[in-house]
Amino acid sequence: MESLQFLAEGFYTALQWHNLLFALVGVIIGTAVGVLPGIGPMSGVALLIPVTASFTSGLDPESAAASSIILLAGVYYGAMYGGSTTSILLNTPGESSSVVTALDGYQLAKKGKAGVALSIAAIGSFVAGIISLVGLVLMAKPLSEMALKFGPAEYFSLMILGLCAVSGLAGKSMTKALMMTVLGLLLATIGLDSVSGVARFTYEIPTLYSGLEFLTIAVGLFALGEVFKTILEKESDGGVVSKIGRILPTRQDLKESSGPITRGSLLGFFIGVLPGAGATLASFFSYIMEKKISKNPAKFGKGAIEGVAAPESANNAASGGAMIPLLTLGIPGSGTTAILMGALIMYNVQPGPLLFEEHPQVAWGLIASMFIGNFMLLILNMPLVKVFAKVIETPAKYLLPIIIAISFFGVYAVQFSTFDLILLLICGIVGYYLQKHDFPIAPIVLGLVLGPMIENNMRRALTSSNGDFMVFLQSPASLIFLIIALMWVLIPLLLKLRGRNVIINDES
Repeated sequence: MESLQFLAEGFYTALQWHNLLFALVGVIIGTAVGVLPGIGPMSGVALLIPVTASFTSGLDPESAAASSIILLAGVYYGAMYGGSTTSILLNTPGESSSVVTALDGYQLAKKGKAGVALSIAAIGSFVAGIISLVGLVLMAKPLSEMALKFGPAEYFSLMILGLCAVSGLAGKSMTKALMMTVLGLLLATIGLDSVSGVARFTYEIPTLYSGLEFLTIAVGLFALGEVFKTILEKESDGGVVSKIGRILPTRQDLKESSGPITRGSLLGFFIGVLPGAGATLASFFSYIMEKKISKNPAKFGKGAIEGVAAPESANNAASGGAMIPLLTLGIPGSGTTAILMGALIMYNVQPGPLLFEEHPQVAWGLIASMFIGNFMLLILNMPLVKVFAKVIETPAKYLLPIIIAISFFGVYAVQFSTFDLILLLICGIVGYYLQKHDFPIAPIVLGLVLGPMIENNMRRALTSSNGDFMVFLQSPASLIFLIIALMWVLIPLLLKLRGRNVIINDES
């Protein structure tokens, strides 16, 4: 009952006219970001952080933080909705979690059922969003109360778990993901040491005394990195957009989709709660599960409506589930939630167990706005399917200058520093080359965000134990987190090594 009372107060915040406007703008931009291949939710959210800072400059700090995170979260789950559009119409996923949707979605489009597939994707996304938000409301308060009992040792171990989880599942190579995590942690050490006041890696450059700005790094790596990739590799889809006929699904379509939507939503939510698992893994698992339990598995890959309903529900439920560790524990479970966490910290709002005590307007306002945003997305996506499909045809010569202008003007408007503009350009070039050589970028952002908190909690724990490192193993919770973190890294390595040995034995 207490959670419902807090949620009602959250709706009071979310239903203010400017927050409704921010939610609407967020979901519209998010859908467009999801529709445009290559941009993705991480780039979209990073790109809009400086824009939200400009829009909310006249509000008090608490309201500015609430409004900004409402808009950015709208972009996040709006992109999860929109990613299915290119998968179905062009066989080109808008972002990684929509890869599975293309398997059956494009086949349905070729049969003239593109509108039905897009509608089922929208309905599945809406149901999944509501289920994940109900789970968030029920679990947020108990989890945050449990986390309040954690000391610095438990927090240090929990954050190490978050880093290992994302590093273990990001990209094709775990080694490259771990390298990028370490790079993020190294970048986080630049500036004045918060405990001793000693300058680290500043090389007597005054701007570096305050450290590297998270906003500049995120926008450079994600948004400008994609711009350089598009320009230098001259990417063109070359696909023909499928024609959209009937939009509303039949009763039979809804009957065939109801089970996959429910199962995909529940599976996606629980996978989303796990740090590092993410929407992509959820969509793959739900598709595999539906194929396994289907009476006619042969139809999958040939235009099965279940093959669209299940993964689209799972990836949207996972995005809602990922908000739980972010808000209650202060642990971002994905690259996008790491960027959202960085945005909150910019407004002096620290995600974690104290968020619900110290900033209830921000926490519950965000949760309430996500309910409203999901209704907005359903209303927008159903009648405007044909309009959003046109976004795919936006020429790069118009789109890229807009992204570059927003990046440069946005960063300068927040930082007022030419150094940050130079850093933005360097990060864009670095981001392009990292992507080109299959180095995942998300772990860098995660390391940059979690680095200072890991260091501070480690120092606090060692101070209380007079420098005894056993303090991290003496607490049961801390020990469990460290064991899980170690397993998260070692198990995939052992499985890979075992698979390699099997191949060698077969060849011999």
